[in-house]
Amino acid sequence: MVIYTQKETLIQALSSAKKNDRIGFVPTMGALHKGHISLVKKALSENDVVVVSIFVNPTQFNNSADLQTYPRTPEDDISLLKNLNGEVIVYLPEVSDLYEDAVSAKIYNFGGLENEMEGKHRKGHFDGVGTIVSKLLKIVKPDSAYFGEKDFQQLQIVKKLVSIEKLPVKIVGCPILREENGLAMSSRNKRLSEIKFVESELIYKTLKEVQEKFSSTSIADLNVLVAERFLQNPHLKLEYFEIANEETLKTAKRKNKGSKYRAFIAVFAGEVRLIDNMPLN
Repeated sequence: MVIYTQKETLIQALSSAKKNDRIGFVPTMGALHKGHISLVKKALSENDVVVVSIFVNPTQFNNSADLQTYPRTPEDDISLLKNLNGEVIVYLPEVSDLYEDAVSAKIYNFGGLENEMEGKHRKGHFDGVGTIVSKLLKIVKPDSAYFGEKDFQQLQIVKKLVSIEKLPVKIVGCPILREENGLAMSSRNKRLSEIKFVESELIYKTLKEVQEKFSSTSIADLNVLVAERFLQNPHLKLEYFEIANEETLKTAKRKNKGSKYRAFIAVFAGEVRLIDNMPLN
């Protein structure tokens, strides 16, 4: 495994790869867990070389406190990646290497995808995501890039970004990995107290209940059910719950035959913000 901290040396190394080698790419913000590792393993199974970036991107945080407290564990991350079988290259840059003198996000029009759910609650977030993903894809030039479905809205945004910028890369969505209690694996889970980790099981249990009742219960009644579940728990605060069209991400008021729907949720466990989603039909 080789670690690069500067884009010029990474570009040079990748340009000397064998002509027919396939390059896979897994962009991360570090604090790696089994979910990230599953993405890297998927990439390794489909490519000759896999680049893993570790970079906490400042332009996608609309909350400075969240940026400051985001877990950073580069030594542990590198140890995890070293244990994998296959050719892994790590890109571990400083902010200046990617943004130079202007730490700012490009403004994007993602066709309305950016205005739903996370976009409503984290203004400018997807401009930051689009900016950094675009920069990284243009540096690495992968054949395929791998993203987890826990951030399903982000996955759709990235697919739209690739279409807008006409980037020659296949975007691969990968299933959510979960803790034993059902909580979606996330770097932020490391910040949960023991009691809040235990109580966060409610997120998964509630999504499963919605999934099981979706065919027989109206969307309006499901919204009420979810709100009631979280009102009963003093450790968790519901920020939003929405049932949305899986393709457009627009909030659904009623079910239309032939459409696919997904439940999306954001919950605060103290200061830690947790998101999750689940397909419904």
